[in-house]
Amino acid sequence: MEPLTETAVRASFVNCSKGEARRLSVPRDLAERPWADLDFLGWRDPGAPDRGYLVAERNSRLIGITLRASQGVQRSLAKTTVCSLCLTPHPGTGVALLAAPKVGAAGRQGNTSGAYLCADLQCSLYLRGRRQTGGELSYEETLTLEQKVERLFVNLHQFLTKVGVD
Repeated sequence: MEPLTETAVRASFVNCSKGEARRLSVPRDLAERPWADLDFLGWRDPGAPDRGYLVAERNSRLIGITLRASQGVQRSLAKTTVCSLCLTPHPGTGVALLAAPKVGAAGRQGNTSGAYLCADLQCSLYLRGRRQTGGELSYEETLTLEQKVERLFVNLHQFLTKVGVD
């Protein structure tokens, strides 16, 4: 992924108002992000832990979506869950149900689309082995890194389509 500026990130959001996009918490370390290893920019808001954000390129334009973590759902620390984007297995609370308001009128009516995602939204780094899940949950895949990245893009674009992104 190419490095992004705060202005580009804020302008990319499609499932919230312009005012909400201006007020959301953009990471202050954009310049230090490992852009060459990122397939999308994802982060959780440290001031509002139930909020997350994802910015990806789709059809040669940036698309940003707001996400909200499910409230009240506690995962067993003994249970393993798998991210629906990168298929990384995580122990305990490493995967969260994140829901995105749908784009347009459907979203204004309160409709959402959710997916189980890496709770910290760092799928790209898990995929490349640059971040560990904290458990002995890894499994050996026969896919190449390029195939895993392609699978991530397919899963990401399917999720964006469910949210209503063209």
